Amino acid sequence: MSALAQRSMLVRAVRIGTALVWLIVLAAAMLFSVSVSAHEVRPAYLSIQEDAPNDFSVIFKTPMQGNARLALTALFSGRNEMVTPVASHPTGDAMVQTWRMRTLEPLAGQTVLIDGLQNTMTDALVHLLLANGNTWTARLTPGTPSALIPASQSIWDVFITYVGQGISHIAFGFDHLLFVAGLMLVVRDWRKLVKAITAFTVAHSITLTCATLGWVTLPSRPVEAMIAMSIVMVAAEVVRMERGQLSLAIVRPWIVAFAFGLLHGFGFAGALVELGLPQGDIPLALLAFNIGVELGQLAFIAVLLSAVYCLRRLVAIPREAAVASAYAIGIVAAFWCAQRLDAMFL
Repeated sequence: MSALAQRSMLVRAVRIGTALVWLIVLAAAMLFSVSVSAHEVRPAYLSIQEDAPNDFSVIFKTPMQGNARLALTALFSGRNEMVTPVASHPTGDAMVQTWRMRTLEPLAGQTVLIDGLQNTMTDALVHLLLANGNTWTARLTPGTPSALIPASQSIWDVFITYVGQGISHIAFGFDHLLFVAGLMLVVRDWRKLVKAITAFTVAHSITLTCATLGWVTLPSRPVEAMIAMSIVMVAAEVVRMERGQLSLAIVRPWIVAFAFGLLHGFGFAGALVELGLPQGDIPLALLAFNIGVELGQLAFIAVLLSAVYCLRRLVAIPREAAVASAYAIGIVAAFWCAQRLDAMFL
């Protein structure tokens, strides 16, 4: 065997090895996301509504993992008394607890604490509606599980709260992120990528708005299964493109991005409906949540592009890496699809 042939075999072996490394790294990352599952890190929601002076109805929704509820408890610093016992019932992937309480001192000025939140990876959204029409919305985190209840809240506070929820949702929405990653593997030209991402954004904004306002509704379990299937289809397009084949997704990726964006919007809406919307600021909260989703999505794209740019300055990324990445994405998405289809018939 000539030295040239040996060198060619060595280069090919290095490329294949690099592709395998990419596959292993991606598979490890994907397996982590499988272990927590998509949308597994869901926020808790505490709603407090004043029906009469000092008389409140409380709804506390906490995420469930299997048959176990997250060990979270809503506590108030002031003197309050229970009017009714806590009634609990599961609904979907959450446990809903309801009760009535009477405050012996004004609720404004008290501190609300979600006890146990510091031991989780989730957030809690607290919404208060007073009889005089004043509202207060706050986002509590594991690092800050309590907040002081003010007498009133500014529009800016509502906006910031729901922007944070949108960013948090997309950050842990692994299925949506995988779809975007697959789309980036299909679209290599930055102009086409901007066009495709814009189409995806416009589409899911439409269905997010319509579904959240109740104009169009779809059952959540079939939607989640179809979202996973959309990721499988995009991963298949990457492999098809690397083989030199053509399809609508390859030639006109913005059309496919728009169509699947409509579907993903229903998934975003499901999360926002679970959170709840402040009745006096529904349009603002909806806009803020959507902006948060877009900011998180753009940050994810920027991180991926920066990582690829830095990697290319260090080593030559082999062509096999795109195929390996597509297979890793497709395998995880296929697992999610089977998992969600199974849940539909339980």
